[in-house]
Amino acid sequence: MKAKKFSILDRLKSFKFAFNGLRSFFINEHNARIHLFASICAIGLSFCLHISLLEWGMISMVIGGVVVAEIFNTSIEKLADVVSKEVSPKIKIVKDLAAAGVLIASILALIIAALIFLPKLLCS
Repeated sequence: MKAKKFSILDRLKSFKFAFNGLRSFFINEHNARIHLFASICAIGLSFCLHISLLEWGMISMVIGGVVVAEIFNTSIEKLADVVSKEVSPKIKIVKDLAAAGVLIASILALIIAALIFLPKLLCS
């Protein structure tokens, strides 16, 4: 198989697929909208509390981490549903592990948010 020649135009066109995935994620997935709402709240609170640049970086990283984890979780669930329509103990383990990844990312986000926001809220 002959390798396709590199094309900047083709690379730019590939962004369309990524944006289609994001649109589908936020339109079709209930958890995506929950994470979006929580992210908007965290960003709004960050503006109100005038957090530092380092704190902005930390908040941005955990928001991104939770969203990425949820996108991977959703992808794994959709793929698993295609692979097996029947209830499968092995597929259940895979889905549970993916969900656990989102849970860990979400707990980390809550810890970071508490470390940043609580001292500012309690001292004001």
